[in-house]
Formats: sequence, structure tokens, C-alpha cells
Amino acid sequence: MVSFAARMANMTEAGIIRRLISDSALPEGDSTQPDSEGVDIHADYEGHRVRARYFAPTRIEITDGPLAGRSFKSPTGAARAVIRHYNPSVNDNRNGWTFWQLAGESGDRVTLQSIRPRAIRAGRGSLKGRLVTSDDWDSPEVNDDIARDFGLTP
Repeated sequence: MVSFAARMANMTEAGIIRRLISDSALPEGDSTQPDSEGVDIHADYEGHRVRARYFAPTRIEITDGPLAGRSFKSPTGAARAVIRHYNPSVNDNRNGWTFWQLAGESGDRVTLQSIRPRAIRAGRGSLKGRLVTSDDWDSPEVNDDIARDFGLTP
């Protein structure tokens, strides 16, 4: 699987592993987690503001406008519904994590992506039997590249 991803992204296997590690790490001091009551969000599309609530890990419930009361399994599903409602003639393919926004303290645009839950692994071995790699993925060269990237070499 890692070698396939590396070929698709035109990267080395070490680069893919580095990206996976960096993408799965929580930023230091990140305590922004949606509570069980949900988080107020909104989307501005075609001159309309649509308000909703986000419930971790992925559910969106629209709270006002023509789509009020509808619940979606994912931010992307909710975004697509908004687009289909207001502009049915366009392709509704959107990334819901960046379509929906939080009210930022400084008035800046803060996307729902900023509080998206990261993958939580059950512990060591949670991918055992699921990860397919090339024969050299754990080679000294790959390990040295990763160690160098993380400043672990003298």
C-alpha cells in the first residue's frame, strides 16, 4: 500500500511515511475538540448563509433555511446538499471540511478542518495484516531518510 501511494504521489516511500506521521499528529497544545452539544458552523454560498451544527466525528445538522432539520453523515454530504439546493446546475463536488466554517475570534475564516478529529489508533499493531509494503520499505536507506527528516541522526 505504501509503495502504491508513493508511485501515485510521485514520492518516495519514506516521503509517504513522513506525510502519514505528520498528518496524524495533533498540533502541540491543540485542545479544540467539539463537545457532545455540537459546534456552531456556517457556510456562505451563492449569497446565502447556511447555519448548522457539527457533531464529532463527522455529523452535520443544518439548523436554518430551506434545509433546516436535515442531518448528514459527513460535512461533504451536507455541503453537496447546500450546493444542489442553491445551484443545481453546477457540479456539487466539494470538500465539506473546507466548505463549512467556524466563527473565528479574529474574524478570520476558520474552516471545519481545523477541528477535524484525527485518526486514533488502538495501539501498536492496529494495521497488522492491512499494510502492504514493498520489500525494501524498512531498508537502512529508508530508515536513514526518516531519521534525518526528524533530526535523529548526528
